[in-house]
Amino acid sequence: MADAIATRIEKLILEGALRPGEKLASERELAARLDVSRPSLRDAIDQLVDRGLLTATRNGTSVAQFLLPLMAPLANLYRQHQNAAADYLEFRQWVEAQAARAAAERATEVDKAAIRKCLADMRKAHRSKDSDKEAQADVNLHILVYEASHNFIVLHVMRALSELLRNNVFFNREHLYLKPGVRDKLLAQHIAIGEAVIAGNADEAEAAAAAHIQFVFGTVEEIQRDNKRLECSISRVGRRAFIAGR
Repeated sequence: MADAIATRIEKLILEGALRPGEKLASERELAARLDVSRPSLRDAIDQLVDRGLLTATRNGTSVAQFLLPLMAPLANLYRQHQNAAADYLEFRQWVEAQAARAAAERATEVDKAAIRKCLADMRKAHRSKDSDKEAQADVNLHILVYEASHNFIVLHVMRALSELLRNNVFFNREHLYLKPGVRDKLLAQHIAIGEAVIAGNADEAEAAAAAHIQFVFGTVEEIQRDNKRLECSISRVGRRAFIAGR
């Protein structure tokens, strides 16, 4: 029985229904929902803890951050590598286009409903000029597209990379949304991706995703150039401090 329970929970983790870092329901609640005995559930959890898929503490049981041991040191490397953002966006362009195509071909009605809701949340945040909520909806939409692609490798790897993006490892997303004219363009691009997936138009979904990442790539480069110019200007203003007799 414990093996069957472990397999069931493992499947939920693999499919993304249970996400890294999420705390599971209490043992009593989980046993009731799975219709199993608590001792059998406890044995199943022990198996998954031993396999590194769950973590158990006095505060409860959670899905393990199983990619964190890989991502944490990489994040430190990326922060110190000036080409990290460009490499990341190039990788995203390769993956996003194919993920969007697969999503358009494979999305279920449940997937499509989730994407519709996310687009509605994005429009609402855009109207209220809430850049934080809009940026959050941005990340959520991309994750929903990964989920709709029904490729588990893409889902888990890109979800882990999305966490680095949330933490501004590659570039500051707030700067992206605050740049004049960018928010409107990003909204239109996200709507194009989402609606193409919902409509099942694989060619349009692939093209929209590729164009979106290319736009972000170009905008991030432009922001970085502007910041370097500003740093140069500031250094000129403060140059007198380095000159004798001034």
